[in-house]
Amino acid sequence: MSNIRTQPPRPAGQEQPPGEHGRPPAVEMNDVTKAYDGGLIKALNGLSLRAGRGESVAVTGPSGCGKSTMLHLIAALDRPTSGTIRVSGADLAKEEKLPGYRRRHIGLVFQLHNLLPQLTAVQNIEVAMFGTHLSRRQRRDRARTLLADVDLAGLEARPPTKLSGGERQRVAIARALANEPELLLADEPTGSLDERSVDLVLDLFARLRAERPGMTMIIVTHDVRVAGTADRIIWLRDGRVDYAHRAAGSA
Repeated sequence: MSNIRTQPPRPAGQEQPPGEHGRPPAVEMNDVTKAYDGGLIKALNGLSLRAGRGESVAVTGPSGCGKSTMLHLIAALDRPTSGTIRVSGADLAKEEKLPGYRRRHIGLVFQLHNLLPQLTAVQNIEVAMFGTHLSRRQRRDRARTLLADVDLAGLEARPPTKLSGGERQRVAIARALANEPELLLADEPTGSLDERSVDLVLDLFARLRAERPGMTMIIVTHDVRVAGTADRIIWLRDGRVDYAHRAAGSA
């Protein structure tokens, strides 16, 4: 990954994004730790970072450095051992209804799409809208619209087993957008895709940024091409920020 290290590193554990003009950042993590086995294993070890509203941030680093753990904590799929995590200024430690928080604020994309095999493409997207105010008809219409947005119109009735890897991942991205999240979290979204499918997903991410300028994207990746499309690249090592810089070509 040395070819993306274009600026001197910041001190380990510290990272700052562009100014927020008085508004709280989309994500703010302060001195966050996550330990297992009674503290013997530290997946995160004093991680501090921020992501601005509407910013695209790529997080990279060696395997085991804490990238996926970081995403899980932001999505409130797990709790930190210590430290604070704020999303749009709200402290997640004070959030009591975590499923509601995820439904209101978070869109999640995983490396292995995690689609339900017994459901069709459109049904997989509808599931994400259960528990909202939308009627069954509204959920179906929105799911169809989202499939068209990711260039999968006409494949609504196909189950995941009848879709290519790239098509499955685009269904997963459509599902992540179902509730208009302010924060899209993607964990190695291109890791299991062929080159053509990677190109399609990168084109889709670029379009999403243009069409949803207020949505923040945090993408964990080992792929230099994926990292290079972000506004900033953050490198983690040993559970902390090792360095961060603006991506080449970002404004």
